[in-house]
Amino acid sequence: MSQTTLKRTPLFDMIAPTGKMVDFAGFEMPVLFSSIKEEHLAVREQVGMFDVSHMGELLVTGPDALSFLQHTLSNDISKIAIGQAQYNVLCQEDGGTVDDLLVYRLAEHDYLLVVNASNIEKDETHLRRYLQGDVTLENQSDAYGQIAVQGPKAMEVLNALTELTLDEIKFFRFVQGQLAGIDMLVSRSGYTGEDGFELYMRASDASVVWQALLGAGVVPCGLGARDTLRFEACLPLYGHELSATISPIEAGMGFAVKPQVKSFVGSDVLLKQKEQGPGRRLIGLELLDKGIARQDAPVLVNGETVGFVTTGTLPPTVGKAIALALVPTEYATGDSFEIEVRGKKLAARRIDTPFYRRSK
Repeated sequence: MSQTTLKRTPLFDMIAPTGKMVDFAGFEMPVLFSSIKEEHLAVREQVGMFDVSHMGELLVTGPDALSFLQHTLSNDISKIAIGQAQYNVLCQEDGGTVDDLLVYRLAEHDYLLVVNASNIEKDETHLRRYLQGDVTLENQSDAYGQIAVQGPKAMEVLNALTELTLDEIKFFRFVQGQLAGIDMLVSRSGYTGEDGFELYMRASDASVVWQALLGAGVVPCGLGARDTLRFEACLPLYGHELSATISPIEAGMGFAVKPQVKSFVGSDVLLKQKEQGPGRRLIGLELLDKGIARQDAPVLVNGETVGFVTTGTLPPTVGKAIALALVPTEYATGDSFEIEVRGKKLAARRIDTPFYRRSK
């Protein structure tokens, strides 16, 4: 895809001069500004921010919005209070994953779905297939700017820019009000394994907020650090840990799948996986030989390929080559593995996940 055909976020003009821009999900996005390591550690130790305006926003409204979402999403939507967010998975009839997303309940009959950039059109098409009753689905992705502010000092920095009482917002809760003089939705959530907030505003206001955060000393971070951060915390990435051929149960996301509570698209298959156990599981591996395992690298036991790597790298906080791998359940409790990297078989051992957990 040529540069001229790539989409751009509302922050592109501010970010492009200092960011190393790449094609990500059809958007021209920064992979880094300084270095992945510096940006990763800024979030772990201080505070960093990400332009995540490429994410999609689908607004679902109407008296039948709840029943529609109950039928199409994996979690129990009836449990979401106004002002609360919930992690969900959009599934196929066979239990495979269409996408993973957040659902924000804005009002009694109003829900905002925040979906992955690469899946916006696919998700909308999938959802429209099941539309019925008095419910409206609107793709409002172009109307939103979104900035994620993450790290142990996120609260301190944002408190200086708002009169909202951010410390009263619990995890996966949100408020609506002004920050940096801009009307927005402020959600205590994120994708880094750290405390932090995700800010949703009008696209036209995003540059004002970004500039205010720069002025407050927040480090701009690219998608490279976003990936290493989420990987250390073992947060799934669509196309890696979740896909059309990997169910949320196999990926360890069963906490967000409630087939025992309700019927939804794919629930019959997922209920069996929950009751009987899935045929495959996601495990953590540490490479004992020198090398880095990348996505799709074969995982072997006794010389036989039994699975594959979903994500692998050498992330800054953990400081050693690690990987997530999908293997048959009978091998998931084993200790000794090999990972094939560039034709070489490297020794690996199973380790506990998540690889990183922040101190409270």
